[in-house]
Amino acid sequence: MPDVETGRPAAPARPGLELKRGRPDGPPGPWVLVASWGPCGWSPVAPGTVGTLGAIPLWWALRGLSLPLYALTLVALGAIAVHAAERAGAHWKVADASPIVIDEVVGYLVAMALFPWSWPAAAAGFALFRLFDVVKPWPASAFDRIKSGFGVVMDDVAAGAWAALALAGVRLALRAGLGCDGFSWWCAGLSP
Repeated sequence: MPDVETGRPAAPARPGLELKRGRPDGPPGPWVLVASWGPCGWSPVAPGTVGTLGAIPLWWALRGLSLPLYALTLVALGAIAVHAAERAGAHWKVADASPIVIDEVVGYLVAMALFPWSWPAAAAGFALFRLFDVVKPWPASAFDRIKSGFGVVMDDVAAGAWAALALAGVRLALRAGLGCDGFSWWCAGLSP
């Protein structure tokens, strides 16, 4: 079937790879840029994955915060994310438009909240968060049906919680199976 605008044959649909965007009425405003986490959301391929990668430097920057201050920062960023996602959804005319990736940033920070910084932990958390963000186990699937900034962000918060549980399980399995030499990421944070 030809594309209505170009007259050329439409590209075959590839589930999960199409970008969700409406046609905005004007240029993006500052909230759209916040929702896209700078350039991350503008990636032509897998903007959610790129947005999650863009969250890793923020997790590194927050690594020295106490857990209460990290949680407070996360709640504040979550509130900003809900507002930015709502405004960007209105701009794109799609509640969960592909360029909106600030929800992935918040979800990844939820996934990594209880873990000390290391590259292996960052990579494992990245992989687990992306898995749960795609699979969307309950309650992420329930939040995903709420077509608002709140739903957009909360489905990733739920995926982040699932990823945190899975990462804790991986960490415990590694400790049990490989022991703890004190230098491995799964040993970090243990009392001497």
